[in-house]
Amino acid sequence: MSPRQITVLGECVADAFAEAATAANELALRVLPGGGPANTAVALARLGTPARFLARLSGDVFGRLFRTHLEASGVDLTYAVAAAEPSTLAVAELDAQGQAVFSFHAQNTADWQWAPGELSRVDLSETACVHTGSLALVRRPGAAVVEEFLATAAPRATISIDPNVRPLLVNPDVYRDRLAHWCGLADILRLSEDDLELLLPGTPPEQACDLWHAAGVRLVVITLGADGALASLDGERLRVPAVATRVVDTVGAGDSFTAGLLHHLAARGVVGGRLAGLGLDDVAEACGFAARVAARTCSVVGPNPPWRDQLARSVTAADA
Repeated sequence: MSPRQITVLGECVADAFAEAATAANELALRVLPGGGPANTAVALARLGTPARFLARLSGDVFGRLFRTHLEASGVDLTYAVAAAEPSTLAVAELDAQGQAVFSFHAQNTADWQWAPGELSRVDLSETACVHTGSLALVRRPGAAVVEEFLATAAPRATISIDPNVRPLLVNPDVYRDRLAHWCGLADILRLSEDDLELLLPGTPPEQACDLWHAAGVRLVVITLGADGALASLDGERLRVPAVATRVVDTVGAGDSFTAGLLHHLAARGVVGGRLAGLGLDDVAEACGFAARVAARTCSVVGPNPPWRDQLARSVTAADA
């Protein structure tokens, strides 16, 4: 039986990658559809999970790119809002390790302008899990609307949150101030080691997990790059190794990990409530699968998560 639907809420971002230009006084940009929540929705749909995306999509050239990309990946846009505001743009430079450094152009863009009426009409009757995070949870004026939507969804669906801290746009203090509240709403918290350092500088991952469990969240997964991931279920912990691959860039890897985790849990019927019956062995299997999805994403350019059949191929071979 196919897993029930996962609803993802958040932003789309036009990721513009700097490339070599033909003249010294030019800059060439290659634009790919991105944004953490959008990447997660695309990855879920490509893996075979029915995925619905709640977004405010501009009618500009980037917004049309987003729609084409999402629909081609099989994402349900039934409740996407046709927004009058422009799309968010992020210009990326890659370092020698394939890590992206972004500069954002996000003032008054469509992603943050949620109004209560835009989410109150959403039907969650077929939704097993609601996933959100990143800037949608902290950018005004829409952040409060998103939090209210999560509170409404929590009694009927598993709640998953990825903070995806962006210090160039929002002071990490804003995330810190809201994180305990989010843990009270969420069942799953997935974040990176960079997020951990921004939120709780110098805090060991195990100690951070205990703090977030105490605030209410049952499953915490901290991805550690080449060192794999640490998962903690109600204080019981395990380490999951990374999957070796030839890294082209790491853009979207964390989003793909989250999608792999949620897909695996949904496929086994775990989501849809407070993770009742979830054991550490289930978490290990889900994180192992998620690591494969993330590795495959690292082996190609940009936030381009794999289709289900691509996971059968070696993650060391990049797609053309």
